[in-house]
Amino acid sequence: MQDTSKQYDAVIAKCRALFVNKMSDYGSAWRILRLPSLTDQIFIKAQRIRGLQQNAVRKVDEGEVSEFIGIINYCLMALIQLEKGVVEQPDLNTEEAAKLYDEKIALTKQLMLDKNHDYGEAWRDMRVSSLTDLILQKLLRVKQIEDNAGKTLVSEGIDANYQDMINYAIFALIHLKEAD
Repeated sequence: MQDTSKQYDAVIAKCRALFVNKMSDYGSAWRILRLPSLTDQIFIKAQRIRGLQQNAVRKVDEGEVSEFIGIINYCLMALIQLEKGVVEQPDLNTEEAAKLYDEKIALTKQLMLDKNHDYGEAWRDMRVSSLTDLILQKLLRVKQIEDNAGKTLVSEGIDANYQDMINYAIFALIHLKEAD
């Protein structure tokens, strides 16, 4: 499990660096996005990954890695939006956004550690394509919860689904790095 924690941190360091650099370029323009818009962005990325996994020909020179990173960062934005709410104008500077990012990923990593303990790192025996499918399944669940105005009868909330998607994407990136 020690390797998983280190590998997880390495993936997040790369994702966070990109997030901070994009904050420098664009500011917090993403703060105006409603949750369904973020969910749709994540869905587009997951669908692209699935297409890359199924199609032999690629017409855009970007692979799965950048798309999984995008899923992680959009999910973290969504978790921040869940807490802070949507705004009409960008309202966070880079330092504030990075602090929120760090808080959300710390909670998400703890969830991963807890589940990894209970499941015995079963994800290590999974294929990247299966992790992609699980992300897509979680997205469909989130869309349904959004269509139900956030109400669920017996299911976990939207936040837990975003956290699971982050963890599945990180697992996929660890697998891809190990395959190099």
